[in-house]
Parts: sequence; structure tokens; C-alpha cells
Amino acid sequence: QVQLVESGGGLVQAGDSLRLSCAASGRTFSSYAMGWFRQAPGKDREFVAGTTRSGSSTYYADSVKGRFTISRDNAKNTVYLQMLSLKPEDTAVYYCAARVYSRISYSPAEYDYWGQGTQVTVSS
Repeated sequence: QVQLVESGGGLVQAGDSLRLSCAASGRTFSSYAMGWFRQAPGKDREFVAGTTRSGSSTYYADSVKGRFTISRDNAKNTVYLQMLSLKPEDTAVYYCAARVYSRISYSPAEYDYWGQGTQVTVSS
């Protein structure tokens, strides 16, 4: 089992940057594929970015490709989401999630563990 704690959210202006962190407990962090999801009010939770166990492969939603970068440090049990050129439509609660498989999934239903979320608000 793994516990996930996100941090780094906040209120920023359009065009600004933020880096989210997700710290995992336990000694098996490298056993999980990791994903970042977001959920805006009244909308479904959507995939943002994902990385495989080793971090060698990464995947992004089209809406964030070229602006967001996911990375992980297995020695620190942490996954990051670097967000550049933020837009008001990026406003949401951001969640990290762990999947007990080597490959990522775009479906939130296929993740086994979730953090509590961190709010990102981008003003225009």
C-alpha cells in the first residue's frame, strides 16, 4: 500500500508556472506507474500526465502537451508535475495517483491509490 500527499498548488496568473509534488510513503514507490489527474468543478476527473515505473516513458493529455512535464525521483519517492504557461482553463484540483502496473492508464478507474489533491487556480 502507498499513501500519496500532493503539494505545490496555489493561485497564479495566466502565463505563470507552478511545480506540483507528490510524496509517496513506503519502500515500493518504484513499483507503481504514476499519473497526474485534475478535476474542475462540475467536470469529470481527467488525465493530465503519466509516467512508467522507471520514468523512462511519459504521456500527456493534448491540452497540456508542450507546457507540462512529469518526472519522478524514485530515490525520493516523489513525482513532480512542472506546469508552464498556465491558462485559466488549467484551474482544477490536481491529484496524483499510483497504479500497480508498469504501464500508465488514461482512466482514473484503473489507478489504485490517490492523494487528497491540491488546488491550482489560474487567474486571467
